[in-house]
Amino acid sequence: MENLYEKNGLIFWTQEEIKLRRQFEEYFSSEILASLRKQNAAFQMIQVEAPLLTPRELINPNYTDEDIWAFDDLALRPETTMGSFAYAKHILSGYNEIKQKPPVVIFQHGKSFRREQDQSTKFMRLKEFYQLEFQIIFGATTANDYSLKLYPDVKKAIENMIGRCEMEASDRLPDYSEETIDIICANNAMEVCSMSKRKDLEGYKVIEIAIGTDRCIACFSDK
Repeated sequence: MENLYEKNGLIFWTQEEIKLRRQFEEYFSSEILASLRKQNAAFQMIQVEAPLLTPRELINPNYTDEDIWAFDDLALRPETTMGSFAYAKHILSGYNEIKQKPPVVIFQHGKSFRREQDQSTKFMRLKEFYQLEFQIIFGATTANDYSLKLYPDVKKAIENMIGRCEMEASDRLPDYSEETIDIICANNAMEVCSMSKRKDLEGYKVIEIAIGTDRCIACFSDK
């Protein structure tokens, strides 16, 4: 990775790093689906790509204009969740031809944008960055706590790629979350993944797995 513009938070990716990011996507998505299907064979996984420009009213109000890049009634998305939820509501609705039923995983791997403070690239506080985000959606009355087996499986999959990691409760609990657990790379103390039990998709339970693939590349290179 190179900072050719000489602006903090903006980096160029090499061909090998791009290939590695694709490998992360394929490997992590297959491991997460396998983990879920061990608990419930009915799980389906669907990939979607939502627009980078997002209606301002759909963005979590926790993000202020100091956090995002806004343009009138649109903004560059600070996270991929809004697009995943919009698509989930669409395919789970009984008023379209898809007729998808839960349990289902909607996932995206794409860029998000934030007005991060200027810091050295080594801290990976980037102004534009890749997120590999999974919204694991199932019925509100489901008794099984999928996270008990899923979280250790996600940690193991990440460790297989970047080395030893630690799992710890997040020091910041978003208002949309009942619980957030972070996965931290032991080599450099960098947070590479957060796992949350969300409560903001009406009518469903949701587990969100959000992996920073840019940070995974950095940790893989430091291994």
